[in-house]
Amino acid sequence: MKKTGILLMQLGTPDSPSVRDVRRYLSQFLNDKRVIDLPWLLRKLLVNGIIVPFRAPKSAKVYKELWEVNNGISPLIMHTENLQKKLQKRFINENITVHIAMRYQNPSMYNVLHKMSLENYDEIILLPLFPQYASASSGSAIELAMDIIRKWWVIPNISIINQFWDNKGYISSIVSQAKKFNLKDYDHFIFSYHGLPERHVDKVYNGNDLCQDQPCETELNEKNKFCYKATCYATTSLIVSELGLKEDQYTVSFQSRLNNRWLKPFSDFVVEDQAKSGAKNILVFSPAFVADCLETIIEIGDEYQEIFEENGGEKIQLVPSSNDHDRFVDGLEEILREKI
Repeated sequence: MKKTGILLMQLGTPDSPSVRDVRRYLSQFLNDKRVIDLPWLLRKLLVNGIIVPFRAPKSAKVYKELWEVNNGISPLIMHTENLQKKLQKRFINENITVHIAMRYQNPSMYNVLHKMSLENYDEIILLPLFPQYASASSGSAIELAMDIIRKWWVIPNISIINQFWDNKGYISSIVSQAKKFNLKDYDHFIFSYHGLPERHVDKVYNGNDLCQDQPCETELNEKNKFCYKATCYATTSLIVSELGLKEDQYTVSFQSRLNNRWLKPFSDFVVEDQAKSGAKNILVFSPAFVADCLETIIEIGDEYQEIFEENGGEKIQLVPSSNDHDRFVDGLEEILREKI
C-alpha cells in the first residue's frame, strides 16, 4: 500500500508572549525575502535595526493579551492541532499521516520535514493553509519546504496545493459560522482580508500589466487567477451568494498594513466610515485566516471595536474562522484525496 505524508503548513506564532520570543518570531518572519521584498542589506537594516527593536515590546503585550483570553496558549497552534487531529481521523487505516508545521517558529518546517524524511513516504502532499495564494504566505511556505526536500537523498513524489479559495467545504464552513448570527441584526458586513503591498500583487502579472489594470474586483480570469486581490473578491462573491447578501450590504477590505502602499480599502478606515455613516452593528468576516489568531481576535475583535465606538458605532461581531469546523475538514479531505 502506498505510504503518504500530508504536511499542513501555517504561518506561525511566537513560542511564548515574552519579548524575546516575539523578537525572534518577528525577525524570522520579516526577514523573509518574500514578505519584505527589498534588497538583502536594506531588508536586514530595516527589520533588525528599526522594525523589530521597536515593534517587539508592543507586540509582546498584544500576544500576552491574546494568550490570556485563550487559556494561556496560542489559538493558532490550538486550532491547527485540532484540525490535524480531525483530518487524521478521515484517513484511518489508509497508511496516510497528517503532519503540521509552522513557516516561522515551532513546530518548525525543518524538524517536521526531517521526521517525515525518516518515514520513507512514497508521496508527500504540501498544503499551505492559506486559501488565497500570495507569495508572502503560500509561496514562502512552499519554497522553504522544497528547499528542505531537495537536499534529501531520496525525494518522494511531491504534490502541492497552492490555493483552495473556491473549495466548497471551505466556503461552506464560513457560511455555516455566519449563520450562527442573525444577519438581520447588522447594518453592514465587512470581509476583511490580510493586506499585502500593492507591488506584491503587481508582480503576479507579466510585462507592464499592473493589478489596477485588471478587473480584479469583478472578474477572475486566466491573467489574474493567482492575484491575491482577485481571489479575495472571488471568495467574497461565493460567500455572499450563499448568504443572499446584496452588493450594497458589504465591503471587501484589507487589514494589518505596514504603510499606505498596501491593498485598499483599509479595514480600519472602512470601520470608521461605517460608524460615521450611522451603522451601529457590523459583522466582520476574515476569510483569509482559516484559524483564529491575533489578527482576528485582537485586531478585529478589540482594536476595530474601539475605533467603531469612538466614531459612533456600538458593536462589531466577528465571524469565527473555519478553525476545525467539520465542513472545513470535509473540504480539505476532498482536495487531498484528489492528489492521493
